[in-house]
Amino acid sequence: MKKEEYDPITLEIIQSSLQATADEMFASIRKTAMSSIIYEVLDMGTGIMDAEGEIASSGAGIPAFIGVLDKSVKVILKKFNQPGDIQEGDVFMTNDPYYGGVTHLNDIVVAMPVFSDGKLIAWTADIAHNSDVGGMAPGSLTGDATEIFQEGIRLPAIKAISQGKTIQSVMDILIVNSRMPDTIYGDVWAQIAAVRIGTKRLQELAKKYGADVFEKAMVEFMDFGEKASRVELSKLPKGVFELSEEQDDGSVYNVKITIGDDRFTVDLTDNPEQLSSPVNTTRDGVMVAAQMIFKSLTDPYSPCNGGSFRPIELITKPGTVFEAQEPAPLGFYYEVELRVYDIMWRCLAKLSLIHI
Repeated sequence: MKKEEYDPITLEIIQSSLQATADEMFASIRKTAMSSIIYEVLDMGTGIMDAEGEIASSGAGIPAFIGVLDKSVKVILKKFNQPGDIQEGDVFMTNDPYYGGVTHLNDIVVAMPVFSDGKLIAWTADIAHNSDVGGMAPGSLTGDATEIFQEGIRLPAIKAISQGKTIQSVMDILIVNSRMPDTIYGDVWAQIAAVRIGTKRLQELAKKYGADVFEKAMVEFMDFGEKASRVELSKLPKGVFELSEEQDDGSVYNVKITIGDDRFTVDLTDNPEQLSSPVNTTRDGVMVAAQMIFKSLTDPYSPCNGGSFRPIELITKPGTVFEAQEPAPLGFYYEVELRVYDIMWRCLAKLSLIHI
């Protein structure tokens, strides 16, 4: 299909197919995973990224997990940046929050590049909580950890499958470091199967409509996401809103949100230094919280994509609980993210800015 033959109906069909693919990936993991935390609790997420790692379509799962996947893929792209580093059939993994993992070591991200006629056109990715990835305590979560090395094995954005062939040494290292080797092996392969299914579906789409039309559909939908967000942002009351709140340990969390005509700025610079306990998070993790707030305020009912979040500006300070630096432990990152998510909401809610 030539460029001049682009039509909105075809682009919409492709976008709907991307959503269906992400949902199929989710169903695949749910049916094949070994851990009950995955197949019953559904502690997982799936998504499709464009060639640059921007969210093109999100599947089912925990919203905070969906916001992880683009960040993980971008780290992989940055690390494997030489010709030939990324090939058809490759599969990458990361669980390290300091290397694109975003959350904590229990959550393994699996990502696969999608090629059409030798050209990288997209990525499929998923994330799931694994029951034990090693570390000083069963389950890999303990309040006694003082550094990330105690929380489990670290996968710093690595290649696990090369051109369709498993790098068995990587799998061996992962398995031998878990107290539940059969379970983690089964769960990881469930994730790999899901990204492979997603890749197959996207390649079928690119073959049917043409890679150029496939890529155009993602660009158009992300531009639409940005436009929708900016239209709703323009309707919000403008100003600077602040909230400070004491935490259980006596520290004080501070948030300042500035709503402008074309920018939604979250400033978290004035906050406590990172802790030697595992109650810290990464900047990427805080960005996920900001994205969820922004999406809820602007266009909560449409699918999210990279364009939806372009108006967000996040300001954090390295070395604080909201932008922890190595080797700070991060096992209970979600406690921090829930707190910052909460104070962002109430910073705005008390001023009657929340309109459902």
